[in-house]
Amino acid sequence: MAMQTPGGPPGYPGSGGPVAPGGPGGPAGQTMIAAGLPTGRGYGGWRLVALAVAVLVPALAVIGIVTYLGTRIGPVALGVGIAGAILPVPALVACFLWLDRYQPSPLWMVVSCFLWGAGVATSVALLVNDSAAALFERWKLSDDIVAVTVAPFIEESMKAALPILFFIVYRRAFSGITDGIVYCGLCATGFAMVENIVYLGGRGWAVESPHGFATGAFFVTYTFILRVPLTGFAHPLFTSMTGIGLGIAARTSRRWVRVVAPITGLFLAMVLHGSFNGVAVLAAQFKQPYILLYGYFSFYMPLFFAVVGFVLWIRSREGRLPEKVLPAYVTAGWFSPPEVAALGTLGRRLSARSWASRVAGDAGLAAMRAYQFAASRLAVVRDGLNRGLYRKPADIDRAVAEERRLLEAVDAYRRVFVGRDPIAPRAWWSDGSYRIQFPDGVVRPVPAPDQPVVPLPVPYR
Repeated sequence: MAMQTPGGPPGYPGSGGPVAPGGPGGPAGQTMIAAGLPTGRGYGGWRLVALAVAVLVPALAVIGIVTYLGTRIGPVALGVGIAGAILPVPALVACFLWLDRYQPSPLWMVVSCFLWGAGVATSVALLVNDSAAALFERWKLSDDIVAVTVAPFIEESMKAALPILFFIVYRRAFSGITDGIVYCGLCATGFAMVENIVYLGGRGWAVESPHGFATGAFFVTYTFILRVPLTGFAHPLFTSMTGIGLGIAARTSRRWVRVVAPITGLFLAMVLHGSFNGVAVLAAQFKQPYILLYGYFSFYMPLFFAVVGFVLWIRSREGRLPEKVLPAYVTAGWFSPPEVAALGTLGRRLSARSWASRVAGDAGLAAMRAYQFAASRLAVVRDGLNRGLYRKPADIDRAVAEERRLLEAVDAYRRVFVGRDPIAPRAWWSDGSYRIQFPDGVVRPVPAPDQPVVPLPVPYR
């Protein structure tokens, strides 16, 4: 049975005191309504400094690693590498942002993760891999050992370092497995972009172009096909294991799971990365490309599609969290059943935004977006309280305070567009059917259809 926190959602049975929903009660809430929209939390003091560091440091690292590569492979090779490496980036980033549409992550975190993978992770990995290769050469050992053992360890550790840091210091940014995959996937995408610059520009153009322009172009094209369309999913696939572990840890009340899940995910990422490199090494050693093709089509491609299917299922499941959690607030009077139903799928959310735009213009559209975000966050907070994720009294107090703030914000956003539809007739729900006042002034009962269509009632189990 789900554990309830002391008090429960304000205004329903079992709470510390019944609180009737009536809008923001404090001065801040009244200011929100007066302005038309609730105001967000600003950035000031140490928050602004932390945000600047989280974005600027990785950005400087990207500039540094790209400049360093340019001095090693030359400006022409660098340009060729950048042109080829950047092509898949918009598509990959768009996929991760699409996954994150139910409760979009802060923009600074998205940018920071990508830049971290492209700048900091690649810089450290390049330093460690080159140092290990030089050390193994002195020991008369093959560089292939670096590709199979050292590279997977350092690369996966560095790609996961920033998401793990966010998990430790900014736990509220993780609402589930989807967030973990998005943060780790963006780090991996940035890492793969810079790594492709090395392969396309350095090992492709810089090495082969002295033999002729056509030769250089051929090897760049050949390397591009191998690394982008065929294996471009590799880094995001490996690092997503860590993201799944972080997501599991974020939504469990068991302390040992919070420690074991991320470690297990990171270990799986390293194993997958090492095995992938190992198959390529075996194919090169025995000069049998069929080894690589067999491993690719028999294991890695099926694994990739299995993970994609799992991610889509998780995204749908997490997207329906408001339908599972918010009925408690329906009982308390903060939401109506149609409002909860309208949060269940992206299609319903887009329909609600279209309606809000029609009845209240741009302000209505902005308010509906913010309303949906606040309601989704409210579901996450209440689910965490139900699961017992907050154990310390201070954490419980913060969660309850955030719950209250979100409830007030939801009510303030709602006031921007509710009651402004000039077409909708007066209607209310009573005794198992709608009571609708038709244009002739007569109120008639209208039964609900079998399928739950907004704004019709939805039965909750």
